[in-house]
Amino acid sequence: MKVCESVALCLFILIYNSSSPGVTAFQLKTIYCTIAESCDCDFKPDVQGLEWDLYKNLYGQHLAQDIVSEAVVGFVQKESPKVPLVLSFHGASGTGKTLVSSMLGRHLFGAAMSSPYIHQFVPTLHFPQLDRVQEYRSALKRWVEGNLTACARSIFIFDEMEMMPPGVIDVLVPFLGPSHVVFQTNYRKAIYIFISTAGEEVINKVTLEKRQAGKEREDIQLGDLEASLAQAVFDNKNSGFFQSRIISEKLITWYVPFLPLSRRHVERCARRELCQRGECQRRDVMEAVGNSLTYTAGNDQLFSNTGCKSVPAKVNLFL
Repeated sequence: MKVCESVALCLFILIYNSSSPGVTAFQLKTIYCTIAESCDCDFKPDVQGLEWDLYKNLYGQHLAQDIVSEAVVGFVQKESPKVPLVLSFHGASGTGKTLVSSMLGRHLFGAAMSSPYIHQFVPTLHFPQLDRVQEYRSALKRWVEGNLTACARSIFIFDEMEMMPPGVIDVLVPFLGPSHVVFQTNYRKAIYIFISTAGEEVINKVTLEKRQAGKEREDIQLGDLEASLAQAVFDNKNSGFFQSRIISEKLITWYVPFLPLSRRHVERCARRELCQRGECQRRDVMEAVGNSLTYTAGNDQLFSNTGCKSVPAKVNLFL
């Protein structure tokens, strides 16, 4: 009889053989993930697929393409990262923040948002009342600890941070630093993504100023935005990051600005939607969608007020 190759494996086999019929495969795997440091929790990073998806399907966002690609590829290739990867997505509605989150799920776990190791929080659903901050903090801390114990490679996504009650998110501060373990788990392997419209005024202002100065949007660099964006979010009383230690202690790895989209970007979104329906040739629909949206900056149609968010509904209307 072959001897067990590790203490963790031996312990898992013992638990498996003695477990009751009601124990599910997922529960057994969670037990193994807890005791085996090498457990990958279905973590199957496809870095080339992610880079191609960002290049092909994310329009008008050269900063997001470069930052997310570099940050994620570098992080997942480290066997023992020094700190978790913390990404904060900022920009107007419909500019691609949620799309990129879905890409990460698909190319890291092969399951978009349906993986049991990807956890998404929406403040209006999970943290709706301003007078329950302490209760939310305790619940969130327990939830994150429990899921990190089950899988060190977990992804936590916090959507609509502009709706998060201030003070809740700071309960994550101990998880985002360089400490080594939480309940025997190397929690530095986790990825945190914050999504917010907070700071969009700063992003739009810089983008417009560059355009008025005769520059291309691709000339905009992260250095043009990062400091002012972080300060604007930190000072925003309507943001879950208001006066947050996560910002003041510099626990965010990367701020990722999503620039406002122009008409040509919106029409590219419409074309992608049409191609998914086998109607790539319908340029008339693509142009009709572009005509139907509202824009800022006058007749130049520089910025779509809704980005690509309403494009699928518009395509349905004009098909």
